[in-house]
Amino acid sequence: MKTLQKEHNQLSKAAFQVKTLENTKDVKFSDKLKGINLFPLKPTTIEILQINLGKLCNQVCEHCHVDAGPDRKEIMIKEVLLQCLTAAKTPTIHTIDLTGGAPEMNPNFRWFVSEMSQLGKKVIVRSNLTILTYKKYLDIPQFYADNKVTVVSSMPCYSKNNVDKQRGDGVYERSIQALQRLNEVGYGKKDSGLELDLVYNPIGASLPPEQIALELAYKKELKALFNIEFNSLYTITNLPISRFLDFLIKEEKYEEYMDKLISSFNPIAAEGVMCRNTVSVGWDGKLFDCDFNQMLELDVASKSQDIANFDSEALTNRNIILGQHCYGCAAGAGSSCQGSLA
Repeated sequence: MKTLQKEHNQLSKAAFQVKTLENTKDVKFSDKLKGINLFPLKPTTIEILQINLGKLCNQVCEHCHVDAGPDRKEIMIKEVLLQCLTAAKTPTIHTIDLTGGAPEMNPNFRWFVSEMSQLGKKVIVRSNLTILTYKKYLDIPQFYADNKVTVVSSMPCYSKNNVDKQRGDGVYERSIQALQRLNEVGYGKKDSGLELDLVYNPIGASLPPEQIALELAYKKELKALFNIEFNSLYTITNLPISRFLDFLIKEEKYEEYMDKLISSFNPIAAEGVMCRNTVSVGWDGKLFDCDFNQMLELDVASKSQDIANFDSEALTNRNIILGQHCYGCAAGAGSSCQGSLA
């Protein structure tokens, strides 16, 4: 563990993460896939375009795999946003998934969402909720409703202590305020057509509990405490990269966590990993198999390397780049940006 900490201080963030994961002594993820005749892992089709609008965020969450925060300068510019609009017209793509940082903080956010909503695609915005309580963004819930945006919101627990521990002091109270405001404009309400989903991430080095049971508990508690309603809860496993990797190394739990992920490998979940129907677009327009590979700077294995040269056929025929971090998506019930897989 001391060797890991030393390398952590000497290497760049992405280089350290890749080296650490590659040096894991257990069975390689690619070998696991060979054992179930799923290697090389290839896409099924390109259905979802996940776009990182920038790493600027009003929060600094301890589990954030993007390393987002108020001091980040990486923002997707309008030229790249226009290229994303062109790529989004690809017939097989039915969903546009907007992430950050806090995607709302991109200066062209409102324009971009309005343009995307006119394409007839499903538009998802992954909001941290608290951004909606700041004066500059108080109109966003109504803006979302007007554009029929699906809102997916981070909410790692229904209790104050756990939320503030993972995401910062005062986050729980602001999150509740934002959820109530979203409810006021119709989100989460029966027959409104406005979808509001929550996301659960484990607080520590553990796998998520069973998704359906946890969703029922969330709905019961949030309704009783605050009269809050929502549609679905997604459970997402923390992958051993970025700030969560820092946490694992600091707590000397990295090897233990990797053992847990590897021993929990689920072939059914592996078949449905999100990189098989999703392409991730970095803030600078570069393409990746998923947003985790994006943070590890593992470029997509295709002649279509960036959004300006988006080629659906080439991307569908590519081999997906794998690493030990992929165990996080295939462990237990599986994990994706749409929740559990099995």
